[in-house]
Amino acid sequence: MTTRLSNASQIAAADAVVDQLNAAAGTLKIYTGTQPADADTEPAGTLLVTITLAAPAYGAANASGTAALLGTPLSGTAAATGTAGCFQVETNGGTINVFQGSVTATGGGGDLTVDNVSIATGQTVNVSALNFTVPAG
Repeated sequence: MTTRLSNASQIAAADAVVDQLNAAAGTLKIYTGTQPADADTEPAGTLLVTITLAAPAYGAANASGTAALLGTPLSGTAAATGTAGCFQVETNGGTINVFQGSVTATGGGGDLTVDNVSIATGQTVNVSALNFTVPAG
């Protein structure tokens, strides 16, 4: 049998995850390459840009178990050149990898949307959305 979450648990789970980022400003790191198999593994690609999140970083999860990133649009200056492929969100100081996902240009359907996935050193990278969702059970 499949274990299922109630809607209340779905919302509570989403809030618990993003609460790790709400006490102090966490970071969003965008890398080249594909997302690792699990969120405990650092991405193998080149770190393109690091963006500091707002504090708090996320609002409370809605009835669909989705917490929206606050302070958007966010931006940062690229430290390297490459094609964005994955991201990692870390707590303040990078002590905990909270979650990871794919990167696409706006409208591309990735977990993180940026204005342009072809990133050059010194370029401003703009983030338009990075919601966190716990799926329904």
